[in-house]
Amino acid sequence: MTDRRAELAENLAAVEERIAAACAAAGRPRGEVTLIVVTKTYPASDVRILHELGVRHVAENRDQDAAPKAAACADLDLTWHFVGQLQTNKVRSVAQYADFVQSVDRVRLVTALAGAAERSGREIGCLIQVALDAGEGAARGERGGVAPGGIEELAAAVAAAPGLRLGGLMTVAPLAGPYAGRPRAAFDRLTEFSSGLRAGHPAANMVSAGMSADLEEAVAAGATHVRVGTAVLGVRPRLG
Repeated sequence: MTDRRAELAENLAAVEERIAAACAAAGRPRGEVTLIVVTKTYPASDVRILHELGVRHVAENRDQDAAPKAAACADLDLTWHFVGQLQTNKVRSVAQYADFVQSVDRVRLVTALAGAAERSGREIGCLIQVALDAGEGAARGERGGVAPGGIEELAAAVAAAPGLRLGGLMTVAPLAGPYAGRPRAAFDRLTEFSSGLRAGHPAANMVSAGMSADLEEAVAAGATHVRVGTAVLGVRPRLG
């Protein structure tokens, strides 16, 4: 455990240096960017170490991994983000622990989340996942997310739903389409969409973008939250 703590501390310090340098280069205060550590496939013991090291935001993308981990760490003051594609049959479970669902991409999911939030007596922050690889006529992208033309409809649905709070927008740098291999351009586009969203929903100011390989581009583009896994926790073990 001591070796693992030292490893995580070293990795976390390196990521913090990268974020600080990116903020300085962009002329932004370090406090404007929140680090979310994506702990998927790693045990609750790692989450506890990260908490000891000062991490307060963690993320998961599979409910079957997240639910028991969140329960095992329920005594810690952590903010849990769900960042994976979410099926409606998992919503009831996710609503028990997720403070934010960053992958809202369809009205049916909004309806299910609102019902689950009300039943659990919780308020859940929602980020609309924007698919920058989806054409205007496409409902969703390859990795989830709604086409840009669907942002306003979803934002209105979340804003009107009991138990939900519209937090902002999220994207994943696309692997196909006009933004493939161009993370900075993709994140700049997301920031433009965020500006438009805030015109009607001023409090929806979260911009979640950037991961281990491209967090600098995300910070330069104005991201408020970066989601980093591998750079902190190491190369993930294979599943299955």
